[in-house]
Amino acid sequence: MRKRHRKRLEFSSEAEERAFWESHDSTGYVDWSKAARVRFPNLKPSTRSISLRLPVSLLERIKIEANKRDVPYQSLIKTWLSEKAG
Repeated sequence: MRKRHRKRLEFSSEAEERAFWESHDSTGYVDWSKAARVRFPNLKPSTRSISLRLPVSLLERIKIEANKRDVPYQSLIKTWLSEKAG
């Protein structure tokens, strides 16, 4: 089997690279036969702060539940939302 020459690319910015890959196929540039699966266990998903108005009594009940579970109340809220949203 003949080895294919892979082109080496250099981009001046991430935007330039993104535009390139949106209009080009990777097979002429990447040897996918040598690809390996990798894991990034320490990556954290992007987050965004939001304001959420809750009745004081509801917030107090959430804080009590969080205290029982020994977790921060905001983390408990995120867990519940994630479970409910699927």
